[in-house]
This record gives sequence, structure tokens and C-alpha cells, in this order.
Amino acid sequence: MQSDEQEKILPYNGEVLIFQLSKAKCAAEKTRLHVNRMAYDSGTNIFIQKSSGLFSMHGGSLNIEIVCCGCTADFRTGINLPSILMRKKKSNSTFKYFLLLLHSSNEFEQCLHFKLDYELKDDIKLLNGPTILWRHTNKIFYISTKTCTVLSASVQFSSIEWADEVEKEGIVILGTRTVCFPEEKDGQTLSKSDGAIWGGEFVVYAIENQKTLSGTCFLPHAYSSVISCVHVCRTNISRSPFRTSVVAVTHKKQLIWFQDGLPKDVCQLPYEEPCSLQVAATSENGLLFIVSFASGNVCVVRKDGFQVASRWQEVKSVLIDDFIGTGTEQILLLFKDISSTSSLTTFIITDIGEVSYAAGYNSVRELQQHLRLKEKVLFESCCALIDLVHGREHILPTAEEEGLVSLWDDMEDLHPLDKKMALTSEVPEYLVEKLWQRVVDDSLVVGVKIRESPNLSLNDVSLSLVMGHDFSSVSPVIECQSKLVKLNKTFSAMSISSFQLEPQPKKIKLDLHSNNDLKKEYHRRSSKILSDGAKTFVAVTRLSLLLAFRDIRCIILLHAKRRKYQDGNLQESKKLTMLCGKISLCLEDISNGKYSVNLLRNNSHCTDTIEDVYAILAVSLKFSFLIVSSDCTLTPVNMWLLTQMECVPIKECPEYMFCHKLGSLHGTIFSWNLKTPFEGILTLFCRNRTILLQCLHSLTGVLPPTCKIKLLRLESKDILIDQFAVALEKEMVSFRSCFSSTVSELENNLTQSYEAGEKRSGVTVSSLSGKKEAVQQLREKFQNEQKQSALNMNRTVSGALYRQITLKIAEAQLCSDTIAWRLNVS
Repeated sequence: MQSDEQEKILPYNGEVLIFQLSKAKCAAEKTRLHVNRMAYDSGTNIFIQKSSGLFSMHGGSLNIEIVCCGCTADFRTGINLPSILMRKKKSNSTFKYFLLLLHSSNEFEQCLHFKLDYELKDDIKLLNGPTILWRHTNKIFYISTKTCTVLSASVQFSSIEWADEVEKEGIVILGTRTVCFPEEKDGQTLSKSDGAIWGGEFVVYAIENQKTLSGTCFLPHAYSSVISCVHVCRTNISRSPFRTSVVAVTHKKQLIWFQDGLPKDVCQLPYEEPCSLQVAATSENGLLFIVSFASGNVCVVRKDGFQVASRWQEVKSVLIDDFIGTGTEQILLLFKDISSTSSLTTFIITDIGEVSYAAGYNSVRELQQHLRLKEKVLFESCCALIDLVHGREHILPTAEEEGLVSLWDDMEDLHPLDKKMALTSEVPEYLVEKLWQRVVDDSLVVGVKIRESPNLSLNDVSLSLVMGHDFSSVSPVIECQSKLVKLNKTFSAMSISSFQLEPQPKKIKLDLHSNNDLKKEYHRRSSKILSDGAKTFVAVTRLSLLLAFRDIRCIILLHAKRRKYQDGNLQESKKLTMLCGKISLCLEDISNGKYSVNLLRNNSHCTDTIEDVYAILAVSLKFSFLIVSSDCTLTPVNMWLLTQMECVPIKECPEYMFCHKLGSLHGTIFSWNLKTPFEGILTLFCRNRTILLQCLHSLTGVLPPTCKIKLLRLESKDILIDQFAVALEKEMVSFRSCFSSTVSELENNLTQSYEAGEKRSGVTVSSLSGKKEAVQQLREKFQNEQKQSALNMNRTVSGALYRQITLKIAEAQLCSDTIAWRLNVS
């Protein structure tokens, strides 16, 4: 194509129409519009020209250009015809527009013309009629062969996302408009709709009926500010409620499928700046969504599975039609080729299935891409081998960076940390209330305080510390150990391990009629516990590993399994990765003690932030001892803590006491739980076992010789799981043995009763001599069998056996319930 030519390409009835506008070089010459009809020849694997046409514009002008082109239905015949909108700039900043229709004889027909004092730029649509629709200064204008004059709509739009003809409604527009917060008399602003909350809303307007409808049946208002392009696959707005199927592309690199105004599926797109969306109905793969990007890249997403199926680069145009005559649509990709003046030299025809045709330099292009991919694989393999030899961790590039497509359904999408990956309408489920850091001895402690929503819980939580981009020569992931520190405000106690005494007693009466009430009560109680207390997760790492760097900047990631509940029932469980924030650390801050633990003593309480306590608990070793005295009370233990250990209760949780005694014992935390005057549990959090021995040596000096001290084993979650499995097995065995013994007793009683009845009946019958007496005996025998059958249908057990069964089952259930509770709170 020459520099003084303008070209537009349009698919029509399996053909490719190439419109070329040859501009006049002077006012005396005519401007000509050429059209070439091209058809694909499967024998030669190229597009050949079938026919051509020409349209000359009289009066010559240097300012004639093609605005857009498309296929529209002529209301006179109902036939779809190619249409081309032309623009001619006249003097005094006026523009003349005219619409041309191309008939099968390659003759052009001018069916519309109008003048405007401004240039059409925004949201121009060619619709059936033919009708021209556009937006200017947030107003909608249109003209058709029926009106022959420019008309305006009564509504305003910030953008037109989609427009087409809908049955019984005519031409319908889907667009967005800005919504302002209404001002109240007292000067406060109140939101009265979802649109006011998000600052914009979707609006549907029917031109012929001049009727405005809510756009929520197409898309939620939350997406009004992020939608890039929309395609409506199915509409039936004449019914109530409206039925729609919509696919949309957002600025966040997402392709989202909406059903009746609700998001159903989402696919992450591989490139930035999506600019157009097309849909192809193929034979094997169903619907295909083709997304084009400003960079010239194109990707295809299958509706089934909703994943990226293929992608291409350096694409000039994407056309959808039945080019090979199979009765279904294919995708025609035209590639940029500077070595050829023809637009159809380098192309691919495909349906992402069996159909695949290519021509020109496409095979060479694919071979070059394959070789580049091999070079990347070899380079990464060499780097991984070098890192392995030097003992370094090798971080592989992501599939997106390598231009690859995952063949599996990913359980979790981990995207670059500086990009938002969640849907815009999704409300945050977890709130990071606080991110803090402390330096304790040779350890760096990083804490994240998370508040959960009532219906969601986090399990198997761990934190990751990822170094900033300045340290690309070493492994960016810092080795650390994750722990959970939970402050329960209801009982004012902290727990950092899985050791507990016993569950709270069950006082809920169970019956068949209160099952739903029980579920509601359980859900209410669990929600209260979640809402009353926040969870703090900490990560501990060695500070000496980081001292080699002067300044350290780390990104904190939280990994967990998210469980969603509704009415006490588990609804959803999936993996979660959440960005919590960033921390920085330098040698100057460490030297100045900026992040050191500093618990101050104020009268009878130890005051400072609770994070200092969390940091000490995170780096300390925990030991619990059961102390039992047979002949005296354990009052000396509390006096020992307050006097010899110089312990002071921590203000936020008085059950825990901080040791202020100078020396190695300073910083040890104690918890003394007195169950009875003669029995209690002492828990110590100390930095090492040497301090533990010092504390025990001092404690034995104040306790009577008859006291017994027993170390309690802190059970891990794996041990509890094994114990729970054994307890459930014992519970099932108890059920089976109780049921078997009950059935055996009932069968024995029934057999004995039946044999006794038979014996009595047999003796009586043998002594009869008359017929009447024989009939009477048979009648009595039949009645006895009826009673026996009724007894068989209504079996009962003795009270002693019932009490024995109930006690045995209750003991088995109590054991499994106790382990389940300990596992739940661990």
C-alpha cells in the first residue's frame, strides 16, 4: 500500500474485502475508493482475487478518509451488506459524512449523508438499518435511512460499550455514565445506589422505545470504571427478569464471563492494554473469545474451561468468518510483513482445533519462535546448574514471562506483587491491621495482625519474607519459621501452642426438632469468637544472615488455606496468597535499638506494646509442668514468681508474667494456672534450656519435698491427627460391638419365646380328638404367631443393657471429641 493510500479490511460471507482509498494529489483530481474481493483457495493455500469495484468522489479533495466499515442489514431488503462511513473535511471546520453500501455487483450506493460542526471520534457504531450511532460530549446521536436526520437520545453516556439490535426492543445501547453522590440538606453525602458507591453505573437505553433500563442485568456497576470492551453473546430483555450472557475485558488483564449480571468465570490475560474483543463460533471448540492488544499481540480463550488456548504476536488484523466453507467460523490472522505490499501474504486460518492453514513466511516465523524458546530453556538450565553447584536457590521465570500457557487448572495464581489480581467488585475478606518487626537477641521477628470476616477462617498459615529487587544475585526468599500467636480477648489469655487442658463442657440439649437451631447457635458462637479476637502470625529468622547487607527491604507474603462457611457448613476451601506489606531494616536502626524489645515496669504491671510480648514468645522455648502437692497447698508458687523471680503481670494479659530479674533470667515469661489448691500447671517461655534448669532449681527450693513435678508433652498437630484417627476407629468399634450384642440378646429372647409357644401348642393339639377342638387350637396358634410377629417388629432391650450401651458409647465419643477440640484450637 502506498503512503497516499488508506486501507480497511472487512470479512463478508467467507470473503475478505480490501478497501483502499487513493487520495487525490491535487484538487483537480478525483479520490477513488477501490474494493477487491478475495477468497481463500485451499488448493494453492492463498487468497485469490474474485472481483473488484471502484467508487469515484467528484469534486476532488485532499481531506477524504475512511472512518470505519462494517456489515449492516438494509431495512429495504433485510440483506446484510458491507457499509463504509466516509468523511470529507470542508472549510470553516465543518465535516461532511456519507455512508456507502456495497452490493454484490461491486456497485457502491450512497444511502446517507449529513454535516456536523465537529469530528466524529468517540464510540462510532454501524448498526442495522443502516444506522450510524456515535457519542459526543457525553450525548448520544444517531441517524438512519428511516429518519434521514440526526437525532439525539434523552440520556447521557460516558462511553458506549455495546450496541446492537434486540428482538422486540430495536436498537439497544449498553453504556456507562458517571454518578455523583447526592447532596443532603445538612451537607453530608449519602449513596442511594450501587452506582453511587462505585462512582459510575451501566445503563441500557432502547432508541426506538426511548426507554431506559438498568444495566445490572448485563454487568455489575462495580466494573463500570475498569471495563475495556464488551461483547453480548445472548440477550432476552423482553422477559422479566432479564436474561443475558456477557463477556467483558477489563484494564486489569482479565476476561470475565457474566451470566444474568453476575460474574461466573474469569481468565487472566497474558498481555497489557486490551483494545478489542471478538467472538467466533467454531465446530469443535464451541465459542472462542479473541482478545487483541495495542501491542499487536492476540490471544484466544475457550469458553469451555475459560483458559488461554493460544496466542500470537505482531498481528495486523483479526477477522472472523467461514473462510474455508465448512459452515462454522474460523479465525483469520493477518501478520505484519514489511517485505510485501499485500495484506494477505502472511496469514493463519485456524479454529484452535483441526483447521489450521498458513501461508507466506509463517512457517519461518514459527521456526524462529521455536528456536528462541529452545535458547531460553537452555539458558535457564545452565543458570539452574550453576546455582545448584554454588548451593544457591534458583528461581524459575513464570509461564507468563516465557510466553507459555499452563495446561492444568492452577490452584493458585501468584502474580507480580505490584499488580492487583483480584476482581474489582470483590470486598476484601481479610484486613491487615498491623505489620510490625522486632529484634530479639540474634533473631528478627516479623508479625502480621489479621482480622478475619465472620464466615471465613485461615488454616495452615505461613509467612514468607522476600527480599527486594536490589539483591538479585542471591536467593530472594529468606528462610524463616512461622508461628501463630492468638490473643483471645474474651478470656484474656494467649496461646502459642497446641497444649490445652480440656474443652468446655457441653450443655446443649440435642433433639430431632432443634437441629436447625443448633446449627444457628454453633454458627453464632463461632462467629463471635472470630469477631472478638484477631490473629497474629509471626515469622522468625536469623538476623546474622541479613547483617551482610547494609539496608534490607523485604516483602511480606501470607500463605494459607481459606475456608468459607455458611450457616455453620463448609462452602469453599482453597489456597490463598496475600500481600501484607513491606518492611525495611538497616544496621543503624539495629545499633540504635529501634526495634528492640523494651518492656517497662509500671507499678504492679508491665506496660508496653503487646508486640514485644509476641516477639519474646515467638523466639522462646515453651515448657509446661504439672505440679501436684498431696499434703499442702501450692501458694508458694505464686509467691516465688512475685518475689524471687521478680515477675510482673503483663497489662494486656495478666495471666502471663514477665521476669525483670537481672541476669540471664531477664525476659522469661511465666504462666501459672491453678486448677485446684493442690494442683496447677506452670508454663515457661525461656530462651534456652539452661535458663529452664535455673528456674526449676530455684522452684524446687520453695516447694515441699512431697510435691511432684511432671513435664507435659506439647502435642503437635500430626500427633493429634493420629490420635484422632485411632479414637474414631475405637468409637466405630464400640458402636458395632454394642449393636451386635443388642441384636444377639433380642434374637435369643425371641427364639426362646417362639419355642415355648410352639411347645405349648404342640402338646395341646396332640390331645384333641374332635374337629372343633382342632380348629380352635389352630386359631389360637395363628393368633400366637401374629403376636410373635408384632413382637419381632417392636424389639426392646432391658434397662441395664441400655445403660451399659449408652455409657460405652459416651466414653468413646468423649475421647474423640476431646482430641478433636484440642486439634481445632491448636
